[in-house]
Amino acid sequence: MSRPAKLALANGSVFCGTSFGASGEVHGEVVFNTSMTGYQEILTDPSYNGQIVTMTYPLIGNYGVNEDDVESGGLFLRGFICRELCDEPSNFRSSGSLDSYLQRHGVLGLQGVDTRAIVRQIRTDGAMKGIISTEDLDDASLVRRAAEGPGLVGADLACQVMPDSVREWTEPLHDLGRPAGFRSRSDESGRPHVVAIDYGMKWNIPRWLTDSGCRVTVVPGRTTADQVLALNPDGVFLSNGPGDPEPLNYAIDTIRGLLGHQPIFGICLGMQLLGLACGGTTFKLRFGHRGANQPVLNRATGRVEITSQNHGFALDADTLPDHLEITHINLNDNTVEGIRHRNHAAFGVQYHPEASAGPHDSHYLFQEFTDLMQSVPA
Repeated sequence: MSRPAKLALANGSVFCGTSFGASGEVHGEVVFNTSMTGYQEILTDPSYNGQIVTMTYPLIGNYGVNEDDVESGGLFLRGFICRELCDEPSNFRSSGSLDSYLQRHGVLGLQGVDTRAIVRQIRTDGAMKGIISTEDLDDASLVRRAAEGPGLVGADLACQVMPDSVREWTEPLHDLGRPAGFRSRSDESGRPHVVAIDYGMKWNIPRWLTDSGCRVTVVPGRTTADQVLALNPDGVFLSNGPGDPEPLNYAIDTIRGLLGHQPIFGICLGMQLLGLACGGTTFKLRFGHRGANQPVLNRATGRVEITSQNHGFALDADTLPDHLEITHINLNDNTVEGIRHRNHAAFGVQYHPEASAGPHDSHYLFQEFTDLMQSVPA
């Protein structure tokens, strides 16, 4: 049953609405996502750990939820905000409502608020601390406690979402997620072995690697370089994950120990960690890139890719050493979207090629990774 609820931002703004899903109180960094669909993928993306996500599209929940479109084993975001929640979803794949889904996973939702005003304030003041509550509805108290809440800078949020053990990944892409004409190579022999270091990995990434003809072993983000090399990989994948990359010294040390041994491919946080391992630095974006409509220029081909993104930090182009080439640029703000090492077989992109933005503009990167593994002498 819905209850009165409020969102308070650290800048003093308060928004009144009603709750759905779970009830209670949550702190987090309030951000927005511009995707029109894909809310279940957003909810299950571990990269949203520590954040309260506001959807800019006004109607959310109209196609329900299902068991096939999840990107992890749980929901890691702190809260979820929309303008209007659909109470009666309609889709042949739906197995339940968004309301019941959030309630089952203990995530607090807020609806009936002016999401346009929230987004305008985030764009003006930047992503900021916030609090959603169904318990404390006093404006002054909520604003004070929102400002006092934990922030993302300097916090290791990846350690909260990475797996505890090693696992072999065998699941290929779902038939509905496989591009027309793309033939799965998951059943072929002689497949290259990829060790995927999981800092909060979306599951569609190992699905793509599997369909691209790779044998995939997933290891925790704290795995050392020696432990990775002991698995005898043909290539190493660095996954996405939440928050600030600079506190992840263990990951940076591992990547430094792997450079020059086997080909490396990083996505999102994985690319940032690769850049840090090579001597660059990162900075916090004002309000981040979150959505399925980010234009990126591939500098090698001159083509523009429409990409799916979710990150609040970026590599500082001015700090990158000469042995790193900037391969992709975000056309909205000219931030770094791709890098390649000039001396070692290592590259990464800031966006998510495993997603379906474009819808298939960036899938070639998985083929580039497999080609790179096959071209490097054993």
